[in-house]
Formats: sequence, structure tokens, C-alpha cells
Amino acid sequence: MAPAAVESNIPDNVALVRRVFEAFTSRDIEAMLQLCSLDIEFWGPTASFARDGEAYLGHDGMREYFADVASVWRVLEVVPHDFQDLGDRVLVFGRVYARGEGGYISDSPTQWLWRVRDGRVAWGRVFTNRAEAVAAAGLDQ
Repeated sequence: MAPAAVESNIPDNVALVRRVFEAFTSRDIEAMLQLCSLDIEFWGPTASFARDGEAYLGHDGMREYFADVASVWRVLEVVPHDFQDLGDRVLVFGRVYARGEGGYISDSPTQWLWRVRDGRVAWGRVFTNRAEAVAAAGLDQ
């Protein structure tokens, strides 16, 4: 019963973003789409390997993102650990472990910035540079 009490103290947007990470971790695209606005715009490093760095747009784009993750990475684990509620945005600090099809391995600190609109994620970007993530969130370093 204690976890429910803890969950109830989490701001709505943070709880939403936590569910986004859970859907990604379980590779549940349908759960992910329920959490995303129809016009979501998502910027992730996988795009640089699979689509010339272009954003994933809308629900079709998110389906493409999941397909690209499956084709580019043998392993892609995201480990978010610090969620900062910034009103309509959530800044997340964590790590990503990735092993690519060609043997490329990465284990690095990673940051995510999410914008929420009408109870759904409308925009997201992955940052590999903490200072850039903090600046994009409009925070002082």
C-alpha cells in the first residue's frame, strides 16, 4: 500500500513521463502511443543512425522509432533516475546502455527533456550533453 501513497505524491507530468519510460523499456508501442499526443515530435540519437537525424513525428513516427530501435540496437537500455518537474516540462537525468548491430557499445550519462500538453507527451528530446539539456530546460547550470 505504501507505493500507492508514494505514487500519489508524484506530480502528474512526472508520473506520465515515468510511464513513457516504462512503455519504452517493455517495448510496448501501444502503451507508448496512449501516452503521446497525436502530433508528438521526438528527437533521439537513434535517428542519426536510421534517418539522417530527422525527428520522429506523430504516432507513425513513434512506430518508426520503435522499429529503428529494433534494427539499430542489439541492446538499448534506458535508466532514468532523477525526474525534475518543470511545470509543462519534465527534465530527466539517467544513463543509457547501448550495443549496436555493428558492435558499437555506449554506456553514458543521458538526459531527456519532455513537454507535456493536455495530459500527453507532445515533444521529447534526448541529450548526451548535460549542459545542453539544462539550458534547453531553461535552468541555470
